[in-house]
Amino acid sequence: MRSIRPSSTARRGRNARRRTSPVLSALALASVLTLTATACDSGDADASGQASASASATDDGKITIPDDIKDRLKEHGIDLDKWKNGAWKNWDRDDWLREAQDYVNPIIKGLWDPDRMREAEDPDRGVDDSDLSGDQGVTDPTPAAVEAKAVSPAYHANAPQAGKVFFDSPEGTMVCSATVVQDPAHPGKSNLVWTAGHCVHAGKKGGWYRNIAFVPSYNDSGKSAARMESATKEEAAPYGVWWGDWAQTSDQWIAQGGQNGGDGASYDYAVIHVTPEEGGSGKSLEETVGSALPVDFKAPAVPKVGRITATGYPAAAPYDGQKLYQCKDKPGRFSLSTADPTMYRIGCTMTGGASGGGWVATGSDGKPALVSNTSIGPVRAGWLAGPRLNDVAKGVYDSVSKKFANR
Repeated sequence: MRSIRPSSTARRGRNARRRTSPVLSALALASVLTLTATACDSGDADASGQASASASATDDGKITIPDDIKDRLKEHGIDLDKWKNGAWKNWDRDDWLREAQDYVNPIIKGLWDPDRMREAEDPDRGVDDSDLSGDQGVTDPTPAAVEAKAVSPAYHANAPQAGKVFFDSPEGTMVCSATVVQDPAHPGKSNLVWTAGHCVHAGKKGGWYRNIAFVPSYNDSGKSAARMESATKEEAAPYGVWWGDWAQTSDQWIAQGGQNGGDGASYDYAVIHVTPEEGGSGKSLEETVGSALPVDFKAPAVPKVGRITATGYPAAAPYDGQKLYQCKDKPGRFSLSTADPTMYRIGCTMTGGASGGGWVATGSDGKPALVSNTSIGPVRAGWLAGPRLNDVAKGVYDSVSKKFANR
């Protein structure tokens, strides 16, 4: 098996997935795991100020970089002008910002053009693991594969909260899936996006990914890959490009996460606060797309939870990352380590690129709610696993919400 991972222009055309973490090198999964995305910030309930705002827009739509970001970049020897002109491509270990408080993500206007978005792919990363010796003895039988079904366009009409997260890593341009979620501090006006931790931070052996941006309803009309080669930015990103001006993930992901394996999978989630690249109309992300999902941190354990719908943009073969898909299945239990909480697992043929995509079920109040996100899956597509959202996940969510409560 391998975990699902983001896609990269550096290794196009490889059937790869990634997502799991290095700490589980001793973890025993009967095949190859790969990673899907990245991680962000620390996620304890008392976590505070771990990421940093990136930029804001004036009334005339011009992008301004806050002085605190300029100062923070200077502290690390980074010249803002040089950064925006390509210095961000330097992934020297000493210059790769790792700690939560080091997160900076200045907007580089126009960087995410249709070509760059279209070419983001899933890189090949796999490791062999012998068995499930780390299992708590509670993993349910492998579910039957559920064929992913294409979401009917327009995607905004059928899955308005879904979109893509794009970012740059040492390996190239990558992509994950993500979901617009509600913000308790700003009812009806949320700027929060939920994804996997490995879609924002490299984990144990790396730092923050760069140029993190969210595109809701990517390729809303469901154009083919061939037709997307001539797509305008409005066709690729009909609701705009939203840059991550704050990001947070669990401390466990930062400490344990990695490109291969299964470590940290139970804590592989992140919340991103976004701001529009173009300044926009002053509307929030939720107002712009017209919807946001609540997050349920009290969803029942298996077998009490009902059927779960997973949504994402799979990019590894046989998919091309341009279209939105969904799988629906009743979850079973999945365990990687006796030290970590069990995860949900469903049958699903989606591949890398779907990582970070939201899992929706009937919440504790009887209404649809986000209860997990895609984290890992097998080398040969057939199932996906996602973390149960516990108090640590709630800490990540609450911390980002509170950070922007008075803004």
